[in-house]
Amino acid sequence: MTRSPRPALAAATFAAALAGCDLEWDKPNLSAPPPARFVEAKPHPAPPISGGRDFAVKFGSKELTQLVERALDDNLDLAAAIARIAQADAQARVSSAAQWPAVSLTDIARTTRTPGTTINVGSASSGFNPATTSSSSSSLSSSGFRARNFGFFQLGLTASYELDFWGKNEDASMAARILANVSRFDRNVVEISTVAAVLNAYFQVLTAQDRLRIARGNVTIAQQVMDAINARLEVGVATVLDTSQQQTILAQQQATIPPLEQTLRQTRNNLAVLLGQTPESMTIKGGSLTKLNFPRIAPGLPSEVLLRRPDVAEAEARLASQEFSVLQARAAFFPSISLTSLYGFQSALLSTLLLRPDAIAVQLAGTLTQPVFDGWNLQGQYDLQKGRYSELAALYRKQILTALSDTENALIAIRETDRQMKFLSVAVSAARRALGAAEVTLQEGTIDIVTLAQTQTNYFQTQDQLAVARLSHFQAATSLYQALGGGWGPTTREIEIARSNAAYEADRGPWP
Repeated sequence: MTRSPRPALAAATFAAALAGCDLEWDKPNLSAPPPARFVEAKPHPAPPISGGRDFAVKFGSKELTQLVERALDDNLDLAAAIARIAQADAQARVSSAAQWPAVSLTDIARTTRTPGTTINVGSASSGFNPATTSSSSSSLSSSGFRARNFGFFQLGLTASYELDFWGKNEDASMAARILANVSRFDRNVVEISTVAAVLNAYFQVLTAQDRLRIARGNVTIAQQVMDAINARLEVGVATVLDTSQQQTILAQQQATIPPLEQTLRQTRNNLAVLLGQTPESMTIKGGSLTKLNFPRIAPGLPSEVLLRRPDVAEAEARLASQEFSVLQARAAFFPSISLTSLYGFQSALLSTLLLRPDAIAVQLAGTLTQPVFDGWNLQGQYDLQKGRYSELAALYRKQILTALSDTENALIAIRETDRQMKFLSVAVSAARRALGAAEVTLQEGTIDIVTLAQTQTNYFQTQDQLAVARLSHFQAATSLYQALGGGWGPTTREIEIARSNAAYEADRGPWP
């Protein structure tokens, strides 16, 4: 028996279609082992940092803890991130729909009226058509041109399904499902950023209150010195130059108050937005940054930090999703086999549509489609997805470096701001003693006014610098909280993936 030439012809056609396509893919190298230790910390493991609510408790402020809790409940950025999760879950179902047959109920009721002037009324055997002869037009009755109505009625089910030989539809489904995980990791990133923003805003409020108290105290001191110099001027032991210089110092200190008031009130408004409230409804008691506790934080090992960063997990998941997108674009080069079927009832008359075995209609068809030439569209799509993968691979490696850099920078900031605070504390104490001695000398009438002005200015500036350094110190703790993942970890990751899978498998609605 001779072999049919069809399989060989199909194979030849398939090979010819792919002959001009480049299906090779050199995946970028992702190997980037983390360092064994941080430069700014001792190399020993550490448990994950506390989550947002528990971390806020460490500062010893009940008001701060309540603000963080309210932000986690009412922050609008978090609400938007949660909405994006619902969108990603829905998109995963949309992208997975091609894995299932599409079944629809098809009802047709159609009537066609055909003009009698277009109907061939001649004999099929003779080939005579009266409409084509001029001599017959007078002898043919008008009834020979009578219009006719043709009806068609159908009630049935149609189904279509693409055989996923090459995994194209499965790849599209997996890419979308992994993006649903990405949306959950992104929500975790937003949550950590929200907690950090609330912490920093509250620290700024307390610092503004501290600096206002310092500024008002400095105004009081400058006013007292001004009164003393005016008294000396009245008895002739001071000059107008002395009073003018002191008036300048007093006005400069008074001028520091409005910007601090502006900072305090605007920061309160910003904090209200973080809590999802209007500024008018926001009330913050505040206090002093000096009364807060500074938390002790152990960073652990770099490998532990990378596992605890939701932004690193997000970048990794985006890369994994894109790999399936590349495979999907590659599978598009191969033949597509689709099956279509129909089962139902068809009739030219509505009265004979149902309950008649001879009205049953069955159709089954298979279609094989092999791209031959499309203007290099498929090749362009494939190259596009590979380029996107290379981009995400670079961003993934950058995110790893950023996570390590964030931790190192936060550790440096904590250490150096602590040293700065110690030096400034010494400077404030020394400046306070110098100012006290200058005030005594002023009462004795033997001090030089230039020395007095410098002594006041040094004291005023060092107090404010200490308050600003204390703010930087607490903000460094917030930065380390973010750098260490804000309480996120491998367990949280598994929980989020399980939630994503459960959402995908959940009830999809009234139809199966």
